[in-house]
Amino acid sequence: MRRRTTAGLAAALSLVLAVSGCTVGVDNPWPDPTPGDSAHPVTWENCRRATSETRSLPTSMTVECGTIRVPQDWASPDDGKTFDIALMRIYTGELYDKRGSIITNPGGPGGSGLDFLPSLVTDVEGLLDDFALVSFDPRGVGQSDAIDCISDKDLDETFGADPDPRTQSDFDAEVAVAQRIADACQDKYGDQLRLFSTVQTARDLDAIRAAVGDEKLTYLGFSYGTLLGSVYAQLFPTHVRAMVLDGAVDPALSPTQLAEGQAMGFDRALAHFTAWCQQSPSRCPIAADPMGAINAALERGRTDPITGPDGRKANAGWILWGVTVALYNQASWDYLGPAIDKLNKGDASEILRGADAYAERDRNGHYSSLISANIAINCADADYPEPSEIRQLQQEWRTKYPTFGAALAIGMLNCSVWRSAIDPLPAGPAEGAPPILVIGTTGDPATPYENTQKLADTITVGHVITWEGEGHTAYPNTSCIRRAVERYLIREILPEEGLRCPAR
Repeated sequence: MRRRTTAGLAAALSLVLAVSGCTVGVDNPWPDPTPGDSAHPVTWENCRRATSETRSLPTSMTVECGTIRVPQDWASPDDGKTFDIALMRIYTGELYDKRGSIITNPGGPGGSGLDFLPSLVTDVEGLLDDFALVSFDPRGVGQSDAIDCISDKDLDETFGADPDPRTQSDFDAEVAVAQRIADACQDKYGDQLRLFSTVQTARDLDAIRAAVGDEKLTYLGFSYGTLLGSVYAQLFPTHVRAMVLDGAVDPALSPTQLAEGQAMGFDRALAHFTAWCQQSPSRCPIAADPMGAINAALERGRTDPITGPDGRKANAGWILWGVTVALYNQASWDYLGPAIDKLNKGDASEILRGADAYAERDRNGHYSSLISANIAINCADADYPEPSEIRQLQQEWRTKYPTFGAALAIGMLNCSVWRSAIDPLPAGPAEGAPPILVIGTTGDPATPYENTQKLADTITVGHVITWEGEGHTAYPNTSCIRRAVERYLIREILPEEGLRCPAR
């Protein structure tokens, strides 16, 4: 998984780090009525001038920001410990003309809803006639008490590490970095790390629903946002009005199952890119042998890495993440061929630019909260295999999924050595919820299409539609997908069973 975006090279959920999942359901430890029902209304303030993205929105759109205060631990809501959750709302016209709000989550885990919403609204203006669109930075992310326990140096070492360490000493060195990260976060946050779980965030989501004045939730979640949505639907099935889950993450799958699914998905997406590249020589300068060029770049990154403009070595780790980001969005395929071609000619600037977009690393080498939150949230949600088991999976998956298999196994190391307790995900039916729209994309690398029906079956009320396209998530990419989603969100009318939308 990674964060869903609308921009070609913006980072899309988590390869190098971890994936969420749990194989067992859990009892609901919180009493009813739900805490969200007592939430105070949000005090909204105009924040159009906050960023260049909000400033560039049409003047017909009102942009407002606010916060709500939630318990750090919803199981002990009266202990006085709280988080402030940052919200953004964008709408046109007058609020009294609206049906309510559509609350969105871009994925991650760790994606900032405040960064995401301005780009989303420009693509979904059809929803703004009937709804205000709302997003939020989940606990531990961005402006909502962001997790800050991993140094830029350690993140550089993580991303730059060999994605397939062959010797035991190299593997052990990567375990040591993961352990250093885990120790630093444990030292700073202690038992609080458990509180960044998806179950806690789902409780926050219900508080947001109540705070914006909606009796029932209308929700649009992408990638990890589908996991958050499905957990919400299990905890609060009667609070759901309409819910779209685009890019399915099934809470019934273990971290190992989810990681292997991504290994398969990314290798498949790379094969699709290769076929396109061979048929598009004017746009893809490595068309003669795309996989040969990529493999040559990775091997050179191991033995004789090129120095980039910032003095960084374009080693195999950075190169693989530069390849990875291009597979999240078919529009980015035009970047990948030239980037690899330049790299093999001695210019590392483009491949490093892509890797930095994936990692949300700025030109000064500083990372956003995405990666720290991503690790903490994933590790709070589930138990991960031991390093010795990961070492075995690395060797097995290298054969099954030649480009991404080993990297996806190694990506579980951070949570493998995590020291905090978990807050496991529920994985059962959303009994009492209305039908929930679950969208799968046949060429999705990060949330493979095969997970779509699995999620629908887990929650039991899922209604599946398919986009026969490439890249991560479907809405609002084509008119067929837009019609189906917007008719459902606005009028609560489900598309026909088994609807398949063409790529274009």
